[in-house]
Amino acid sequence: MAFFGGSFDPPHYGHLAVAKAARAALNLDAVLFAPVGAQPLKPSGSTAPFEDRVAMTRLAIAGERGFEISLADAPRPNGAPNYTIETLLALRATLPADGVLFCLMGADAFMGLRGWHRAAEIPFVAPLVVASRPGQSLERVRSALPAGLNLGPLPQSGRPEFKFMAEAGCLDQDRPKIEAYLLLSAAGETAPFFILPDLEVEISASQVREVIQGKVGASDSAQLQGRGLLPDAVLDYIRERGLYR
Repeated sequence: MAFFGGSFDPPHYGHLAVAKAARAALNLDAVLFAPVGAQPLKPSGSTAPFEDRVAMTRLAIAGERGFEISLADAPRPNGAPNYTIETLLALRATLPADGVLFCLMGADAFMGLRGWHRAAEIPFVAPLVVASRPGQSLERVRSALPAGLNLGPLPQSGRPEFKFMAEAGCLDQDRPKIEAYLLLSAAGETAPFFILPDLEVEISASQVREVIQGKVGASDSAQLQGRGLLPDAVLDYIRERGLYR
């Protein structure tokens, strides 16, 4: 199972492409799409209300095998920020003894990982599965790791995550390409680390909002769909609710 958190403001085809690649590469039984209530790195908050972002995400993933909505990152009653490390710890506590939890993130999110709360602990709670852009070097990935972490070669056996990977056959030619490494901390902790390389995903939520607002190109539904930014149901919801105006 993979946790896929984010603002989803709005959810777009880029999010779906990352999740589909991870699902196929690791043979995941579930990908949990978890819109965040209060993003600590966005003090001004999201553009659309949490309830609308949940509704749009639900529409975006409808019919996709194993894609589920999670409210694990819903707004807290006291208004406190949602921290990924705390959400992952809570989710992992609900898994059976042989369950495996991954943390899936896109390239932009990963490049900002150093600024996250208790960032260096996150990969050891839930191994990271990171989407990288075409041509992104391993050194660039290393540079984004929290201080004290580094990458080494992947062992052939050991932790359940490696066994899971081998049983899934995710290095077979029939599955999307995935690169596997061993993440090491200065204290000697280890965790698997996976990269989904060369994903041709050049969509951002801010770009989508600008198109809808008419700031970039035309904003009529035909052109939005033609550019492959949003599922039709999400676009219809945005229009009906008058979001991002």
